[in-house]
Amino acid sequence: MGENLLAINGGTKVKTTAFGTGQRFGLEEAKELLEAIEQNTLFYHFGNKVKQFLQDFNDLYKVKYSVATSSGTAALHVALGAAGVTVGDEVITSPITDQGTVVGILYQNAIPIFADLDPHSYTLTAKSIEEKITAKTKAIIVVHLAGNPCDMDPIMELAKKYNLKVIEDCAQSYLTTYKGRLTGTIGDYGCFSTNDFKHISTGDGGIVIVNSSEESDYFTTHAFADKNYRRQEEAVVKDLEYLAPNYRMTELQGAVGIAQLKKLNWICTRRNELGERLRQGLSTIKGINPMKITEEGWCSYWFYMLTLNLEQFSCSREELSEALAAEGIPNQPGYIPKVLYAQPLFQNKQAYMNSHYPFDLGSYDYSIGSCPNAENILETAIRLNINEFYTDQDIEDMIVAIEKVAFYYSK
Repeated sequence: MGENLLAINGGTKVKTTAFGTGQRFGLEEAKELLEAIEQNTLFYHFGNKVKQFLQDFNDLYKVKYSVATSSGTAALHVALGAAGVTVGDEVITSPITDQGTVVGILYQNAIPIFADLDPHSYTLTAKSIEEKITAKTKAIIVVHLAGNPCDMDPIMELAKKYNLKVIEDCAQSYLTTYKGRLTGTIGDYGCFSTNDFKHISTGDGGIVIVNSSEESDYFTTHAFADKNYRRQEEAVVKDLEYLAPNYRMTELQGAVGIAQLKKLNWICTRRNELGERLRQGLSTIKGINPMKITEEGWCSYWFYMLTLNLEQFSCSREELSEALAAEGIPNQPGYIPKVLYAQPLFQNKQAYMNSHYPFDLGSYDYSIGSCPNAENILETAIRLNINEFYTDQDIEDMIVAIEKVAFYYSK
C-alpha cells in the first residue's frame, strides 16, 4: 500500500538514492590555465589560448570563422551589430528564452518582436514568424531551446524571401543537429554561451560563428566584439566609424575552453541517450505531453521539459510538481516565470531608466495573449534536470516517479 501512496502523503518515495554526479573540471583545465599564466599575458590578441580555443571549435564545427566573446548575451549582441541591426529595426524572436536573447536587440535600439511557438517542441515556426514580419523587420533570432533544433529549412526560405538575417541562439544546443547539419552553421550567425550553466563552461564566455564566406564579414564581427578596433596580425586599426562594445574573452577563459571542448562530444552524446530514454518512458503516461523533438533533429538535451494536460488531472501543476519533488525528483514548474513580453520592461516599454526609447519609435503590442501557445507552455510545463553524470537508473527512477504521481492524480 505504501508503494502506491504518494510520498507527499506519507508513502514511500521512489528515488531513495542520490543522482549521479561528477567533476566538470580537472587537471586538464588546470594545465591549460597554467600555460596561459606562463605566457605573461592574458590578453587574447597577444596570447594563444583564445586563438587555440576558436581553432578547435572551428575544426569541430567545420567552419572557417568564429569570434570569441565575454558571454552568450554578448555573442548575440555582436551578431546583431555585425548584421547591421540598428535604430528602429525589428527583430523577431521567441517569447520563451533567457533575457540575454533580447538584450542586444535593445542595445542596438531595435525592437524585439515575439512570435508564437510550436506547442510541443517549444520552438519558433516559419508560419508564426511570417505573421510578425513588417517593412521594419531586419532579422530573426531563432532559439534552439533545451538543445531542440528549430525547423530551419522553412525559416531559411522565409528569410531569403524577405531578405532577413538569421541569427541562431545556440546557448543550449551544442552539437545539436537538424537534418544532419549542426545548429549554428545554418543561419548567418550562430551564437553560443560558455557560462557555468551550459554544456561546457569557461565561467562566462561566448562564441559567434560567422557563416558568411566573405572575410570582410568576419572582420566586421571580430571588430564589433572589440570596440571596433580592427586587430590584425600586422596592425591595429582604431578608426572608429560607429559604436561597438567591448566583449573580449580573456586567455583564462580560452584556456579552460580548450580542455572543455575535448569533453563536449561525450557530454552531448550522453545527454542525448538519457533524454531519449526519458522521452520514450514518458510517452505512454496519461496526461503527459513529452517534449517533441523536431523532425530529423538530434537533441543534446540541456534540460527536459514536458507539459501537462491539466484537464486530465485532479491537481494543479504546482501540486503535481511538489508531489514529484517529494518522490525524490527535483523539478521546476515552467522554465522562466513568464513569457518575456510579460516582463515589466516590455509592459512599461522602458528599456532604459526614465525613457520609453526605442519603443516610442512606433506602436508595439506586448499584450498578454499575444502568443497563446507560448503562454500555455509556461503554464503547464514541468522542467526536469538532465546531467551527463546521471546513471541509467536515475532516468528509470524519474520515469517511475512521474508515472506514479500522474496515475495518482489522474481523473
